[in-house]
Amino acid sequence: MPRGRPIKSAIRQALVEILFVMKKAYGYELYKVYDAVYPKATLRAVYYNLRKGVELGEFKINVIKSEKGEYSWGTEAEKTYYELGDAARAAGDPRVREYLEKQHSGPQESRQAKAGDPASSS
Repeated sequence: MPRGRPIKSAIRQALVEILFVMKKAYGYELYKVYDAVYPKATLRAVYYNLRKGVELGEFKINVIKSEKGEYSWGTEAEKTYYELGDAARAAGDPRVREYLEKQHSGPQESRQAKAGDPASSS
């Protein structure tokens, strides 16, 4: 048995599951989904596991973009977009898919129901 801490991480595995569904996302976007679906973890722990996952080949950096906007620290933010690497092993957690489907379809359904759309009533 090898010495030291085991390499596996529940947070990193959860990030693999999220990226399996999303295909590509930046760090804070992954954190928001993680926070909604899984037990609480700090933003710092999520970013640590993203960096560690890149080292282990579980994640790949897709692209690093500089995006303009109004942020508390200035007018520009650097976003690192991640995708799954070759070493990633996703089990396909249904909670992630359900959450993301609900996020994408939620506001449209509520607008239809408010407008009295007959297709939205059962």
